[in-house]
Amino acid sequence: MAYMSEEGYKKLLADLKYMETVQRPEISRQIAEARDKGDLSENAEYDAAKEAQGMLEMKISQLKEVIAAAKIIDESKLSTDSVQILNKVELKNVKNGAKMTYTIVSESEANLKEGKISVNTPIAQGLLGKRVGDIAEIRVPQGTVSFEIVKISF
Repeated sequence: MAYMSEEGYKKLLADLKYMETVQRPEISRQIAEARDKGDLSENAEYDAAKEAQGMLEMKISQLKEVIAAAKIIDESKLSTDSVQILNKVELKNVKNGAKMTYTIVSESEANLKEGKISVNTPIAQGLLGKRVGDIAEIRVPQGTVSFEIVKISF
C-alpha cells in the first residue's frame, strides 16, 4: 500500500491517461510506419519502436499497480503534533547549524528539487513520530547526523 496526497494521486492518473491516450497510439503509429517499409528482419526503426512499446507497456503496468495500491490520505485528519507523512518539517543540523526544510511524501511524489522526500528514506524514517524540539539521530552513508526538529507544518 502506498500512502499519498490527493494531488499526487491525481497526477498519477493524469500520467497514466497521457501514456494510454497519447504515447501508446504514437508508438503504434511508429510501428505501423516501420512495418510498411518492408523487411522486418533488418529494420532498425521497427525494432526500436517495438522496444519503446515494451517499455511503455511496462511503465503503464507499474503505474496501474501503484494506483491500485494507493491509499489517499485525508489531510483534514493530519496534525502537526508530531512528524507524519505530508508534514513539512524544518530541521537544524545540530553539528553545523545548517537549516533545511523537507516535506515528507509518498515514494511516487518524492522530488528532492522541490524539497519533497519519500517517507521511505532514512531521513524521513528517522523523523516520523518526533516532536518540535526533539533531536533525531539519523544514519546516513557518511555516518550519524543529529537534526533538531524546529517546526512542523503543512
